[in-house]
Amino acid sequence: MEQLSRIGVALLRGRLWVILSITLLCGSLLVPGFFSLRTLAFSLDRASTIGIVAVGMTAVLIAGQIDLSSGSLVALCGIVTIGLQPMIGPWLALFLAILTGGLIGLLNGTLTIVFGIDSMIATLATMLGISSVAFLVTGSLPVSGTDPLFGVLLTGDLVGMFTTRAAIFLLLVVLLQIWLTRLPSGRNLFAVGSDIVAARDSGIAATRVLMGTFIFIGLCAGLSGALFSLQVNTGSPVFGVTVLLSSITAVVMGGTTLEGGKGSALGTLGGVITVTALTTASEYASVPAYIQGIIIGTILIVLIVLDRTIGRSLRSATDRGALIQASPEEPIPREKENRNE
Repeated sequence: MEQLSRIGVALLRGRLWVILSITLLCGSLLVPGFFSLRTLAFSLDRASTIGIVAVGMTAVLIAGQIDLSSGSLVALCGIVTIGLQPMIGPWLALFLAILTGGLIGLLNGTLTIVFGIDSMIATLATMLGISSVAFLVTGSLPVSGTDPLFGVLLTGDLVGMFTTRAAIFLLLVVLLQIWLTRLPSGRNLFAVGSDIVAARDSGIAATRVLMGTFIFIGLCAGLSGALFSLQVNTGSPVFGVTVLLSSITAVVMGGTTLEGGKGSALGTLGGVITVTALTTASEYASVPAYIQGIIIGTILIVLIVLDRTIGRSLRSATDRGALIQASPEEPIPREKENRNE
């Protein structure tokens, strides 16, 4: 049993590399030129859509919260970016789209922190509201942009086949990793996610930390939706349908737990690459979109179950060890007592 537990822990810790290796192996067998520069550049650019959202989701999950509204927010902010172009120009429309994401994040934070609503319930409610607003303002129809060259400027090739959008995604990963590992406020995020009561008792402004994470993921979702809509010069209420599931799967696959207090930006980067490689290989192999959803959903369920079961076993073993260490010392043998006397 102990040997099985060790194997389970090893698989849990190395799950990203196991899944990524299997995905790359299947992709190389099923897709001609899977490792070509063009395919890799296309995959990285595509990864940025869920990757930018995953960066924000990493911070939220480390804080012990969750945001289910980010997928719908991607669609709404894309509509804002495209729909407002004729009236206020592309740059101001882009700014308002990102600002809209931040304001929705502020709303989610207020519902969760100020009113004490569970983050899953609060963001589920805002998800439904945002999705309804997106369908309402567009009449359930796509909205076309008026300045396609502006989208090319922000989403086109930057260096060779390396796009601006991919560069923004990688920059956010680097900045998040630096913040989480080098700055006191980043370490405070782990403390809040591990034990919010203890964090408050130690003087950490937990309310400010939590509010910041909700605003951060709102801004990330707004940026992701805006860049995606600019790339296709279209805003649609159905954009972002798969972004939520894919981003959460990528973050959890990268080692961030739903319980909070654990995670990394570099792990999320690996998770995003894995999910994107899986999606790209599936599409080249003509796997239907709903089958891809089943695969990604199954991976997420398996990872959550592994986190819960193996994590619980490790905590139980730790608790038993602590009890053994805290047990009373054995009585001194009688001979030693007499000798001491």
